[in-house]
Amino acid sequence: MKPPADRPFLLGLTGSIGMGKTTTAQMFRDAGIPVWDADAAVHRLYGPGGAAVAPVAALCPEAATAGGIDRAALKRWIAADDSALARLEAVVHPLVARDRTAFIDARASAPLIVLDIPLLFETGADRFCDATLVVSAPPEAQRARVLARPGMTEAQFRTILARQMPDAEKRARATHVIETRDLESTRAAVQALVAQIIPTEPGHA
Repeated sequence: MKPPADRPFLLGLTGSIGMGKTTTAQMFRDAGIPVWDADAAVHRLYGPGGAAVAPVAALCPEAATAGGIDRAALKRWIAADDSALARLEAVVHPLVARDRTAFIDARASAPLIVLDIPLLFETGADRFCDATLVVSAPPEAQRARVLARPGMTEAQFRTILARQMPDAEKRARATHVIETRDLESTRAAVQALVAQIIPTEPGHA
């Protein structure tokens, strides 16, 4: 699996809630691989001076604050207006794509870049990737991890799951799957995948 000659190999990383995606993304960083985080990009865009602040405030004035966009206000707006989410995405998605492109362009010499995108398949972002990686875990482990989070309830967990593509479908669509049963085996799987993607010949080590 050889990186393209003219640009980095783009590996899309995703996984349902509680599957270990954040931990796995950090393991790639620990291995020296640049990781673009879609959620972090949105936080930057919504933060003070962010590129999404003015256009989103124009759509939902009550979400505008001195500190950027109030995401709780956005959620209330979306819940009250059936057309709100589509209008919001029409503004924010191009800005997120621009952030992703800038990240990749700034690391053009890297042999591999990981794109950490929670809704990778749902949004069609997998079409920009050379390969995709889904992190997965047994349902009982997923449930235990999620319900251990502060403030999380069984009802909230079920609601989140209903909005996400089923794990089995993600696994079927993925180029690679890593089972996140424990940290040691997950880290070993990450290191093995990095070694598989990045050539070891001189100049690409």
